[in-house]
Amino acid sequence: MNKIPIIKIGKAHGVRGWNKFHLLTDFPQQLKEGRTFKSDKISLTIQNIDRKNNLIKFQGYDTPEMAKKLTNRHLYTTQEESRKNIKLKPDEWFWFDIIGSKVIENDQTLGEVIDINRINDIDYVVVQINPQLGYKQKRYLFDFKRHIVDVDTDNQVIIVKDTLPILEAS
Repeated sequence: MNKIPIIKIGKAHGVRGWNKFHLLTDFPQQLKEGRTFKSDKISLTIQNIDRKNNLIKFQGYDTPEMAKKLTNRHLYTTQEESRKNIKLKPDEWFWFDIIGSKVIENDQTLGEVIDINRINDIDYVVVQINPQLGYKQKRYLFDFKRHIVDVDTDNQVIIVKDTLPILEAS
């Protein structure tokens, strides 16, 4: 099972078992009252959620002492659950569908996507460079929004523009 982190549970808040939470997803609509998520070896069911203040309360955790036991845990979902519970808009993709895709520019395969890193509000695609190209460096990265022309998740191909200068300068 591929675990996909949804939130990181923060410190206990108040006297009724609430915790702060930190979003790790672009799809916060997954967090719904009554929904159960895995967290390492335990399951946690959301009792209440206060999105305005980033507070969450889980069933069975009714005191600050109990809530403290959840601090620094992550809630996870799976690829299957994500596909089932999230409706993507046009030009939206799951990262797990993009990782592993070939990166092509001007009919030349530059490499394969091995990761996506978010720095501030920008998603950077990390590419393992095709060794047949003869570059010394093994990886390069580029801004997803600025350089993507087309994404074909069925064939795991990403068409890009203007990344060759980035590759050559890496």
